[in-house]
Amino acid sequence: MEPPTVTAHDLFLLGGVFPETTPAQSLRHVVAYAQAAESAGMDGAWVAEHHFIEYGANPSATLMASHLLAATERIQIGTAVAVLSNRHPVALGEEAATLDALAPGRFRLGVGRGGPWVDLDVFGAGLDRFERGFEEGLRLLKRWLSGDEEVAHTGEFFDVLPVRVMPPGGGGPVWVAATGEGTARLAGRLGLPLLLGMHASDEDHVKLLDAWRREAEDSGFDPEAAEHVSTHLAQIADAPDGVERLRESLTELLERGVGQYVSLKPSKAKRDHGAYVDWMIERHAVGTAGHVAEQLARSAERTGVSRQLLMVEGMGDAHAVRENIGRLGEALSRSRTASTAAPVRSEAAPAAADRARPA
Repeated sequence: MEPPTVTAHDLFLLGGVFPETTPAQSLRHVVAYAQAAESAGMDGAWVAEHHFIEYGANPSATLMASHLLAATERIQIGTAVAVLSNRHPVALGEEAATLDALAPGRFRLGVGRGGPWVDLDVFGAGLDRFERGFEEGLRLLKRWLSGDEEVAHTGEFFDVLPVRVMPPGGGGPVWVAATGEGTARLAGRLGLPLLLGMHASDEDHVKLLDAWRREAEDSGFDPEAAEHVSTHLAQIADAPDGVERLRESLTELLERGVGQYVSLKPSKAKRDHGAYVDWMIERHAVGTAGHVAEQLARSAERTGVSRQLLMVEGMGDAHAVRENIGRLGEALSRSRTASTAAPVRSEAAPAAADRARPA
C-alpha cells in the first residue's frame, strides 16, 4: 500500500486551566489558538468538552465551535468530542445542522461516549444510558443528520414523535471517538469515521481501524471513503529543558485536572500520570521541528490516517503555545512540500542527534 499523504493538520484544543490562568482566560486562549492556527496555514481546530473539572474549562463543544466559526474565516472547526451520553441526540443534531448552515462545509461533529462521571447524574442521563444507550443515541443522531425531511424513533432510551427536521441536516458525517474495538465496530456498521485518541499507540490504532474496516465492508460501506482522524501530542522543543518543561506542565495538569473527576463507579486504581506523560513524550511528536514532522508522517504511514489533530497546549503558557503553533505551521508546510519529492523515512526512530530529550 502506498504511504498516505497527510492532507490536513488541525489543532486539538483542550482548554485546560494551567497554573496562574483562570478558566475564563483558558476559554479565551482557545479562541486565540484557533486564530493562530489559521494564520499559520493549518487546516482546522477541534475543541474538547469537559464538565466540572479544570482539565478542560469548556463545557460545550458545540457552543465553542460556534464562536470559533465566527472568529475564523477559512479553517474547519470540529468537536473532539461532544459527549453524546449527556445529550439528547436530536438536540445535538439540531445544533450541528445549524452550524453547518451558518458555515457550510466548515463544521465537523465528533462525538464520544464519555465516562461514568457525575455529569450523567447532574444532566439526568444516568449510568444506564452511558453503559447501554450509546448505540441508540448514535443511530438517532445519524438519522437526524441524514437529510430526511422527517424523523420518528421508538427505542429503549428515546421516543421521538414524527417531527420535521429543521434546519435540514446532511452536512457531513459524524466522527466517533473509539477507545475499544466494540465502539470501532459500531462506527463501522454505521459507516461513520473514527476519531482516535492520544492514549494509544499506532499499533493499537491499526487494530481499531481493522475492526472498523471489517464491519464497514460487511455493512456495505466503502472503507476508503471514510476520513478517519487521529490525535497527537505535538510540541517543537529544540533543547532538553523545553521537553522537561513540557513534562512538568502536562503532569501537573493531569494530576490536578483529572483528579477532579467524580465517578459514579469509583475505583481504587491509582493512575501514574507521570509515567503516562513520559510515554506520550516518547511516542508522540515532541522534539525538533524536523523530528516532529517526521514522527507525524510516520504515524500516518503506519495507520493510513491522513488527518491529524495536534494537541499543542502542553506548555501551558499562552505565548509558548502560540509560538508552538506558528512553528508547527512552518514545519508541516515544509514537510508537505518535501513529501512530494522524497519518500517518508521508514525507520522506527530518528537518529539520536535529531531528537531533543532531557539528559
